[in-house]
Amino acid sequence: MAVATALALGAGLGLGLWALAVWLVPPRPTLGSLLARASAPPPTPVADGLGPTVARPVVMALQAVGLPGERVARELTVLQRPLATHLAAKITYAVVGLCSPLVLHVALTLTGLPVGIELSALAALALAFAGFLLPDVQVRSAAGRARTAFRHALSAYLDLVWITLAGGAGIESALTDAATIGRGWAFEQIRRALDTARLTRTPPWTALRQLGEHLGITDLVDLSASVSLAGSEGAKVRASLATKAHALRTHQITDAETDAQSATERMSLPVVALFLGYLAFIAYPALTQVLTGL
Repeated sequence: MAVATALALGAGLGLGLWALAVWLVPPRPTLGSLLARASAPPPTPVADGLGPTVARPVVMALQAVGLPGERVARELTVLQRPLATHLAAKITYAVVGLCSPLVLHVALTLTGLPVGIELSALAALALAFAGFLLPDVQVRSAAGRARTAFRHALSAYLDLVWITLAGGAGIESALTDAATIGRGWAFEQIRRALDTARLTRTPPWTALRQLGEHLGITDLVDLSASVSLAGSEGAKVRASLATKAHALRTHQITDAETDAQSATERMSLPVVALFLGYLAFIAYPALTQVLTGL
């Protein structure tokens, strides 16, 4: 037990010294990360709380080892959430999960109900690991909902573009005018991409393609490919945009029906569990009599 305690204290001391060293001498970012940061849209301002400030050395240490991963970083980009805030949340949840069983162990010991320290230590490690992974799960779920909302807005945007084209507008003016009508996060991203294309004198469909790749929305990438044919080769794009909007709405209806069926199936699980518990309640006396009579 003394050896395990010494190893734990030594590991904690080494981790703390390493985090302090990374905080004092932060690693230099790579050229690719700097270019990606320069081309990425600005995130929404988030007020720095006590958590990110206190956990800043550990946050910088986690960033030095490559956390969060590429997939989680992409999801944070969709949510426009800073990496430091996400890492601070992971640290906070891990510390809470680590301390909760230990506090409970001390409370039970003081009340005269001693519990093995091994069980409390295993529970603390398990909860700390679960708390460290919980923000990643939450971010993936929130990013999925944000992409779904973006697809809903994209279908409305396609309808507006199609109506503007039917009124005789050009493809570039139709894209810009339709983006100025809508409201919400999705339309703000589209307007920002189109404004960037106008200021940099690049085709608007190129900016839409880059936005779709940046947010991980393949429907927007497909839209940019369809619009580029109209802008560069003079193809008729009204029919293709109407077909694309109809396909998006059909896909959204199918997803809604699938979610409704999944929710219906989940609602039947408590009923099945209650029925099994009722059967066990009825069968337990008879089973006890049979076993005691043998």
